[in-house]
Amino acid sequence: MNVKVAASPDYTLVTVEGRIDTTTAAEFEKSIMEIIDGGCTKIILDCTALNYISSSGLRVFLIVQKKMMSIGGHFRLSSLQPGIKEIFDISGFSAIFKVYADHDAAIKG
Repeated sequence: MNVKVAASPDYTLVTVEGRIDTTTAAEFEKSIMEIIDGGCTKIILDCTALNYISSSGLRVFLIVQKKMMSIGGHFRLSSLQPGIKEIFDISGFSAIFKVYADHDAAIKG
């Protein structure tokens, strides 16, 4: 798993590549929490290159969503691969998260 961060005036764009599973979930959570603890209140998570997510990864997404809600922030997901989107739909996560087709749509909200 690889996490890249790019700050813009409106949002912090976080790009995740690879897998978020039991092996990488803690590292991913640490990376995102450092961004939030640094004062970021608007995050777009670009999932274009996310090719697998386990229940451990879904748990981290929930933790981040709850944290962002508690500080009045925004957490948006963009570019979910079809297999990941299906997991979100089946698990009901599509109703919990704001999911957008691409980065531009996520910015417009």
